[in-house]
Amino acid sequence: MHFPFFIAKRYFLTRKLRNVINIISIISVVGVAVGTMALVVVLSVFNGFDELIKSTYSTFDPDLKITPTEGKVFNPHENARFDSLRSLDAIEVFTEVMEEDALIRYDDKQYIGRIKGVEENFAELTKIDSMIVNGHFALHEEGKERAIVGQGVAYFLSVSVSYMEPLNIYVPQRGQSATFNPSKAFNRKYLYPAGIFSIQKEYDVEYVLVPLNFARDLLDYDNEVTAVELKIKEDFKVSDVQLQVKELLGEKFEVKNRSEQHAMLNQVMKSEKLSIYIILTFILIVASFNIIGSLTMLIIDKKNDMLIFRSLGANISSIKKIFFIEGWMISIVGSLIGVIFGFFVSWLQQHFGLIQLNESGSFMIDSYPVSVQFADVLLVFFTVLAIGFFASYYPVRYITRKYIFSNARETLL
Repeated sequence: MHFPFFIAKRYFLTRKLRNVINIISIISVVGVAVGTMALVVVLSVFNGFDELIKSTYSTFDPDLKITPTEGKVFNPHENARFDSLRSLDAIEVFTEVMEEDALIRYDDKQYIGRIKGVEENFAELTKIDSMIVNGHFALHEEGKERAIVGQGVAYFLSVSVSYMEPLNIYVPQRGQSATFNPSKAFNRKYLYPAGIFSIQKEYDVEYVLVPLNFARDLLDYDNEVTAVELKIKEDFKVSDVQLQVKELLGEKFEVKNRSEQHAMLNQVMKSEKLSIYIILTFILIVASFNIIGSLTMLIIDKKNDMLIFRSLGANISSIKKIFFIEGWMISIVGSLIGVIFGFFVSWLQQHFGLIQLNESGSFMIDSYPVSVQFADVLLVFFTVLAIGFFASYYPVRYITRKYIFSNARETLL
């Protein structure tokens, strides 16, 4: 067995429990383990929230969204490339949408929201029909056009699907010059609500889903759309299909995946996760001072052993490796214990929801979401090892040399 490793293992495992140095080493291991566990658990919670938010995206947002780089609308029926896009094997659902801000009036209340004209296959594109909390999902019923209202919009307007009052929707007329007659400045159409959906506040307080032709008529368009939304088959990778669609459509169109559709929110989530990682890493660095203290006291305690090792022919480099390996053992054992307990705590939270968000049940979920990712565990483990390396470097580099040479001088005298 390698000599420095053998001696370091003996120092680490066989010291007497009453030894102060051993107690400090145990404290060092516990400090590293607690810091590692905290990193694993907190990063897993952030991953859980990230996946939760992305799951709400999938209820309303498409896998890929195509918009023009210039202008607001475009006509996909005049571009042969969109006919080729429809025939791609990777495309499961191809749907056209028309979005615009609008004034929505219901009974005697008014609200500024956003209408989204969609085709009948919009429910196949997303999971919106599973998020209906009142009524049902239907864009056409009994030969009449229907609306699906966000819960926030419904709350402000006091919309009820059982009360037969129409939603009146107003938008400014295109190309209309200034006029003092409001009836000539706005287009108005009405339809009845069929259902109310609830996804998350961002969508609930803004959107009203209407039939695509209803939106086009209201906005004075024929076949134009503001976007084309795509659902990708499960057998295909979204990033690969995104590149293929970009190459097909050219530079006149932007093709965004779900993350790019919410770039700002994703950037905020990543920044918060990075900030927490840095803060907890600093806590681990503070905890690593216990390793420095433990190694320093061990070196002082074993100064006579160093003289014996020198007499037996061990060089200074081998003696330094003994204490360096000792410091790394503290880091490795502490990080392994921390990772195991971090996994265990995350598993308990994931399956039993020990820590609740709010007892009133006003959130989408009852307890903190957790998702342990292997990449994060590796990052934490190597971070702890790096900290252990630098924590071991100082006492091994300077203090060991001091006591080796001081012992050598004493011997000569």
